[in-house]
Amino acid sequence: MKIFSSVKAIQAFLDEQRSKGNTIGFVPTMGALHEGHLNLMRKASNENDLLVVSIFINPIQFNKKQDLLQYPHDLEVDSVLLEEVGCDVLFAPDEKEMYPEVVDKTYDFGLLEKVMEGAFRPGHFNGVAIVVKRLFDIVAPDRAYFGEKDFQQLAIIKKLVEIENIAVEIVPCPIVRDEDGLALSSRNRLLTAEQRKIAPFIYETLRQAKLRRQHICANPLRQMIINIFEGNENFKLEYFDIVDDKNLQPVDGWNDNVGTLACVAVWLGDVRLIDNIRII
Repeated sequence: MKIFSSVKAIQAFLDEQRSKGNTIGFVPTMGALHEGHLNLMRKASNENDLLVVSIFINPIQFNKKQDLLQYPHDLEVDSVLLEEVGCDVLFAPDEKEMYPEVVDKTYDFGLLEKVMEGAFRPGHFNGVAIVVKRLFDIVAPDRAYFGEKDFQQLAIIKKLVEIENIAVEIVPCPIVRDEDGLALSSRNRLLTAEQRKIAPFIYETLRQAKLRRQHICANPLRQMIINIFEGNENFKLEYFDIVDDKNLQPVDGWNDNVGTLACVAVWLGDVRLIDNIRII
């Protein structure tokens, strides 16, 4: 595995690879790698000649400084996992290399950024868009792979590609879960042992939403699930909603021709966890 921290160095290497006809599959991450990340990487490796992974904790997408400071990171451990999964190139820049100049770009993602994560984390998706655009400019991948756990982020990135007319195929990948149903996330390692035991309640409740959809309309189901989360004193609900899978706007009823998701964000102690499940 080749490791680069310089934009010029990785671009020179990848330009050489492209001149040989090699395709590039790209998985951008913030490190603290887990099986969910590795699943993206295996798919990217299988579908391309070269697997490129970036590790960069992007400061401009964090709303709270404390959240940034607490974000787990261990480049040495991550590098071992990357070697095991067959990563060809690791790009691990510092903040100065990523942002040599002040970035003041503002994107308009319309309704996509005004609900759920966008409503509770103002400016977050603009920071995500800026870093992803910068990484796409540097790596110029043929395909880029993103997990569906961050479904709203995935929708934002698809919109970014459309706005900026970027020549890259965005490849969505299914959520990877632990045996007890908890969606894999770098933040899971911040949970205490006791919190980890009760965390699967999130997925269990989402599954209830999916099952009850057969017998109850969207609005009363939405309120029922909210009540279930608010009735569990271990969790602090930030939002729960049932939305279409294109614009992520709340749905009032069921339409088998419209993809529908149930999405949630909760706090378990000081750890914020998100998840979703496809209802239709």
